[in-house]
Amino acid sequence: MDRFKVYVTRMIPQDGIDLLRRVADVEINPEDRPLSRNELLTNVREADGVVGLLTDRIDGEFFDAAKNLKGYANYAVGFDNIDVAEATKRGIPVSNTPGVLTDATAECAWALIFASARRVVETDKVMRSGTWSGWGPLQFIGADIKGKTLGIVGAGRIGTEVALMSRGFGMKVLYTSSSGRRNGVLDSELHAQLVSFDQLLAQSDFISIHCPLTPQTRHMFDASAFSHMKKTAYLINTSRGPVIKENDLVTALRNSDIAGAGLDVYENEPDMAPGLAGLDNAVLLPHIGSATQNSRNGMATLAARNLIAMLRGQKPETPLNSELYD
Repeated sequence: MDRFKVYVTRMIPQDGIDLLRRVADVEINPEDRPLSRNELLTNVREADGVVGLLTDRIDGEFFDAAKNLKGYANYAVGFDNIDVAEATKRGIPVSNTPGVLTDATAECAWALIFASARRVVETDKVMRSGTWSGWGPLQFIGADIKGKTLGIVGAGRIGTEVALMSRGFGMKVLYTSSSGRRNGVLDSELHAQLVSFDQLLAQSDFISIHCPLTPQTRHMFDASAFSHMKKTAYLINTSRGPVIKENDLVTALRNSDIAGAGLDVYENEPDMAPGLAGLDNAVLLPHIGSATQNSRNGMATLAARNLIAMLRGQKPETPLNSELYD
């Protein structure tokens, strides 16, 4: 029996590659960088299956190039890079990697909450510069976390876990729901309140974003949203960069319309909006939300298992177009 041909658009943890090599001849982008569009389309021409990243645009042009494609596995939980409707129309299954990165991303959100509230990055710079003159009663005063109000925008797996982690700090939890459905876990465990977006903006001391990027959520945090937040509030984003209109955020931070922000994702990665890097009230991480050994290995092996199932004509564990198997 001929072996499948699999293309991996950027090196992923070896555990995933080893799984794929059990059933397929695997070719991997040898350079640690995103492929250009032309490179992507050229390299998938003979592939039966592809494992790709958020930086790869998976659309009709991609499917036209990959004429032998039996499945595409996204090495990410987000999938705004995939035209799922087009894949479904062509009968091509696609998958993502939810669940395995929930804890790591939730912990990253909390790292940003603490770093922002207690001015960790700003004060670290002072110590490294050798300019600190000693303790003073008015130096580097930050924000309290215990007993404050945490707003969760997008109470899915990760948003729910972030909220649950607040239990040790006695926080009041608010959350939004685009569907209007209540979150039973948050309601029962935390007595959380389902509120409107405007209510969440007005009442929250910390707002943590966990919604997917859709036409409805793109730029939902803009100048208008910032004007409705408390001036003492902090905005945390570990979801997708374009949920925030980044130029408006720079203005809001510069003018102290809000107290601070902690970001792991950006509107035009890897670039940042002009002025953002120079702001002491912004904590900036390079998209490391899932960057733990367990999470990245879990993502790699789940993506590999998904692709192997699709190559064999079986339903993957976490399909994005499960209707193909109905």
